[in-house]
Amino acid sequence: MQTLAIQDYIVFFFYFILIVSYGIWIYRKKKKEETSSKDYFLAEGSLTWWAIGASLIASNISAEQFIGMSGSGFKMGLAIATYEWMAAFTLIIVAIFFIPVYLKNKIFTMPQYLNQRYNSNVAMIMAVFWLLLYVLVNLTSILYLGALAISSISGLDITLCMIFLAFFAVMITLGGMKVIGYTDVVQVFFLILGGLVTTYLALNLVAEEFGSTGVINGFNLMTTHANDHFHMIFEKTNPNYMDLPGLSVLIGGMLIINLNYWGCNQYITQRALGADLKTARNGILFAAFLKLLMPIIVVLPGIAAFILYQNGHFGAEMLQDGTVNPDRAYPVLLNLLPVGLKGLSFAALTAAIVASLAGKANSIATIFTLDIYKTKLNVDADEKTLVNVGKKAIVVAMLIAVVVAPFLGIDKKGGFQYIQEYTGFVSPGVFAMFILGFFWKKTTSNAALFATIGGFMFSILFKFMPAFVDLSFLHSTGFSVPNGNGVYEIPFIDRMGFVFLICVIGMYTISMYETARGVKTNGLEIDRTMFKMSPGFTVGMLIVLSLIAAFYTIFW
Repeated sequence: MQTLAIQDYIVFFFYFILIVSYGIWIYRKKKKEETSSKDYFLAEGSLTWWAIGASLIASNISAEQFIGMSGSGFKMGLAIATYEWMAAFTLIIVAIFFIPVYLKNKIFTMPQYLNQRYNSNVAMIMAVFWLLLYVLVNLTSILYLGALAISSISGLDITLCMIFLAFFAVMITLGGMKVIGYTDVVQVFFLILGGLVTTYLALNLVAEEFGSTGVINGFNLMTTHANDHFHMIFEKTNPNYMDLPGLSVLIGGMLIINLNYWGCNQYITQRALGADLKTARNGILFAAFLKLLMPIIVVLPGIAAFILYQNGHFGAEMLQDGTVNPDRAYPVLLNLLPVGLKGLSFAALTAAIVASLAGKANSIATIFTLDIYKTKLNVDADEKTLVNVGKKAIVVAMLIAVVVAPFLGIDKKGGFQYIQEYTGFVSPGVFAMFILGFFWKKTTSNAALFATIGGFMFSILFKFMPAFVDLSFLHSTGFSVPNGNGVYEIPFIDRMGFVFLICVIGMYTISMYETARGVKTNGLEIDRTMFKMSPGFTVGMLIVLSLIAAFYTIFW
């Protein structure tokens, strides 16, 4: 069992004290200005562009990225970075087209948008769904996987780790979005610094393995000795095609995954909804730049671990129940760090987990308080009551997560698989409902309900269809590949693309039918001037897009 040295704990507790002290300072500094629930939940007008960008990244990066993406880097290579680089592309789209719509129409929560655009039934159905999803899937997986990672590094009991993470996150979350946003800046600093230290060590180990030194030589040696791990687009003969099916990672389901996550997700968009358009856009652009860097921190260490493993290192450490577990790659590398630096990387991992927990808990409290409690349970609640209810919701949600997380089998499914298995059933329908609601005024409430319910049903159908339908006829197109039992399955990302198209067609048909019979719809306030970009944003956008194009060209 690996443990941390005293010096590592000193470094870690320095980080802990720094974050808590900074959070308390921010809370006290802003307390006099805090007058409304919107200010508490959204930090209305208080977050700078760099705080918004850092908070977006801190909320997104957690244990499943550090552990899961490094594991995927070990298994399939740089191709897993498509989640990060396509996220950068998606953030640009969200900044240009989504955020102006939200801000122009004074939308602060996703259920509020659905109520404003469709009706209260659609809004309430999705509010309850999001609460269940955020608490029982997202919050539990972040908490459990984070505790599992910390336990494997420190040797501490996993239950104790869960309690510590939950307590730490609650302390930050109770301060409101201002505290979350500004402490996230410090969290991201530790996250990136600690991540770069681990990457430096990993690349240097590769260089030394082949009689050289330095990270540049290490990277070049990696591309030479694991060339198959440096391709972004898989052929259908690739054993990992089921996870990343060819061009679908560019023009298919991957876009739906990212647009739904970054543009229709309270957990993410909440960071920008309290700002003005210029600040929000610049913050999202900053997050896009940071996203381009993430594979250096979360993917390259996994590839380095693969090369070292292939050369006889970590034979026992990478095994779980007699087989290689790629998700052990990052913890194995962390345990090689020198005393002190290991504490820094441990702090970075903790920072990522706590920031994600805090952001998720705040979103849970926001939806419950503003979209359920204020709407249905106590319509006359004053601002002080709403803030207090939000704080109680934070504590209750975290307690539920601590209690139920160990019983969900999250570690057996794998972090990414667990989250995607459950969110992927509804993401296509939700995104279809949002995107048509944005830009097509004829979209009706019944069409939105079809996307919500029908999208879920079609997702289930496509998942289990291979059990009773031979899909081998799709193999030539790349839309089905045989699994280990010879059964042809549709890759997860392609399934999402198919369901999205069905939802759009269904929504169009229903909406045209209903509007022809006089059904009125609730349009949003939209005009072309909303989408105009400042020169500075345009330059930044072009740089991001050029870098993405260069990465895919080099590593195609």
